[in-house]
Amino acid sequence: MQNMTLDSLVMTIGQLVADFGMKLLAAIAIWLVGFWVVKKVIASVGYGMKIHNVEPSLATFTLSFLNITMKVFVFIIILTTMGVQMTSIVAVLGAASLAIGMALSGMLQNVAGGIVILLFKPFRVGDAIETADGTVGVVKKIMIFTTQVNTFDNQVLFLPNGALANGVITNLAMGETRRTDLNVAISYGDDVEHARELALKILKKDKRVLKDPVPIVFVASLDDSAVVITIRYWTTFDDLLPTKAAVLETVYKKFPKNKLHFPFPQMDVHVKNK
Repeated sequence: MQNMTLDSLVMTIGQLVADFGMKLLAAIAIWLVGFWVVKKVIASVGYGMKIHNVEPSLATFTLSFLNITMKVFVFIIILTTMGVQMTSIVAVLGAASLAIGMALSGMLQNVAGGIVILLFKPFRVGDAIETADGTVGVVKKIMIFTTQVNTFDNQVLFLPNGALANGVITNLAMGETRRTDLNVAISYGDDVEHARELALKILKKDKRVLKDPVPIVFVASLDDSAVVITIRYWTTFDDLLPTKAAVLETVYKKFPKNKLHFPFPQMDVHVKNK
């Protein structure tokens, strides 16, 4: 009798182990196949969006959201396969959602911020932006929680969408033209009119400088050691930095050759002998 009971117990344990093993194998198979399917679906959707010229900002956000949602769905199927009741899963998800929502309120703000960015489009993928804390770079991806920005020295930054949506953002790429003011100091006694004519001639020779609005050169201030003139002109956004560099270099070369001097700071000291 005891042998029969022991045999039954062994058989029962063996059956349980076999059932659990089969469920575990099925769960592993679902995990491997499910994640493979998610990868293929994301790739297919991304390819379809690329063919139909979907805006990159919307595409990256949608793919990020779809990837997370599908993986959560795969995990639910795995739990169901392992024998976890659906009602239990729903209850756990409900409680977890509440707890996670309270603990990760900032993350939810980032999701809302990403949606706001996509709806109102203060910037798009490819735009150069400057954030409230002085970060400057080019937007590469807008994802569900963060936005990837590459700085001009190629550092990769991930900025939270909530802060971007609620903060001050300067979109450097908006607007086709930009104004540049170059302040150049010349010595007292130099011919200001001659400096104006020479600066305008330099601007006229550079084809990147726009003719409308008309470039102007004027005396900006009379400092302690110099007369400061401002060279003001307009260019397209793409020509902003190279034009500024070229004009400054030309001014540096041409002004001294035309008897216009760049003064050094000076201080007159008068000593009284008692």
